[in-house]
Amino acid sequence: MRQSSVTIIVPVIQNKVDDLLKYLNKIKADLDEGRPPEFEKLDIIHFARWAVIDNGKSYINDPTPRVPKLVFVVDFDGEVDAFFKGFCKDSSDILDNVYTFCEGFPVEEQRDTESRISFLKKHMVKDVAVYIGAPGRTVQQIKDESELRNHIRKYLDSRSWQDVSAHTIHKKIKEDVLNRKEFLFLKQKVHMPRINWLGLIFLGLILIALLPLIIIWLLIVHFFYERKDVNFTKKRSGLDSHYLTELERYEDFKNQNQFTQLVDMKEGKVRLITIKAMFALSKGLIRFVFVQGKLMGIPTIHFAKWVMFEDNSRVLFFSNFDGSWQQYLGDFIDNSGWGLTGIFSNTKVFPKTNFLLTGGAYDEEHFLAWSRNSQLVTNVWYTAYPKLSIKNVNNNTKIRVLLMKSLSERQAAKFLKLI
Repeated sequence: MRQSSVTIIVPVIQNKVDDLLKYLNKIKADLDEGRPPEFEKLDIIHFARWAVIDNGKSYINDPTPRVPKLVFVVDFDGEVDAFFKGFCKDSSDILDNVYTFCEGFPVEEQRDTESRISFLKKHMVKDVAVYIGAPGRTVQQIKDESELRNHIRKYLDSRSWQDVSAHTIHKKIKEDVLNRKEFLFLKQKVHMPRINWLGLIFLGLILIALLPLIIIWLLIVHFFYERKDVNFTKKRSGLDSHYLTELERYEDFKNQNQFTQLVDMKEGKVRLITIKAMFALSKGLIRFVFVQGKLMGIPTIHFAKWVMFEDNSRVLFFSNFDGSWQQYLGDFIDNSGWGLTGIFSNTKVFPKTNFLLTGGAYDEEHFLAWSRNSQLVTNVWYTAYPKLSIKNVNNNTKIRVLLMKSLSERQAAKFLKLI
């Protein structure tokens, strides 16, 4: 099934910001204590978050007066229209309680499924690039395959398999699970996503054809723009310690973590064309290559996406990942520093960059400080399967696929190593 992602940005009523933050904090407290929001019953939402932006100090000293806004990001199974219909009908209480603090939300006597859908759609913002670590896997499939793996592990641990061939063990496991009602879903065939080599070759040919233009463009960006940029020069010790403490309050409670970032674009069409070209390249690579649980070699990201809003003058980045914040950013620097630099060097006050793709994120000390400086507090964050890493999710699908095949002794031995 197709997975979708929606971003909604709504102005908050000016004198209602504190009330909204209190209510979001209540939702967070409920989540921390094991009381999930009502939308969990839909069983189609992978990740969701609410974050209030433009409320307080700008950490790049942006003088532009901003109206506080509520950002809602949700990654889910199925089509957008079907999601809105179910969400606005079956999660009406939490929707009404959150958006009553926002401008233009229907008054109580006018609230119904259709008016809620109309309100949310009005404030949708188009994504510019979306990455999915387990393409095609629904929430239910991920949970089912996790239960399957856990059952197989217990089955293997329940007896001795000494002197039994791997082929026979595989056959016994298959017989056991197929006799259980909870694993009837195995009758539905699935497959692991594969790299689209034809698409990758086509993308490569386009880049080769455009290579002279790309080189000229990099020279223009460097000599006419980068050399005049105001760069980010702070280190972690120079950041607001109280704000860092606030960010850390929302991290490392689960095996998974979240990251929300807001940056402003540098002025001019050259920067806008450059970042859109980088997003177009990212979309192509995500579609054709990064379909097996790794983004630029990084095996820890479940969902990630970029959004441009306010006439392409600002960029939001959202990520749901495994492990710690430090490890996550370190993996990005090691594996795709050029990609991060190529995108974010077009935003204000980024570490010094040369020829679009060098410097920047590779200046680890300043880049990590910049990342913290532009990071936002995620007021509410929901995950449907907090104990599973993206490696677990993809590994469990491999187990399912191989379980339903006829395997040789060598293949069966490899299968058992996955469990």
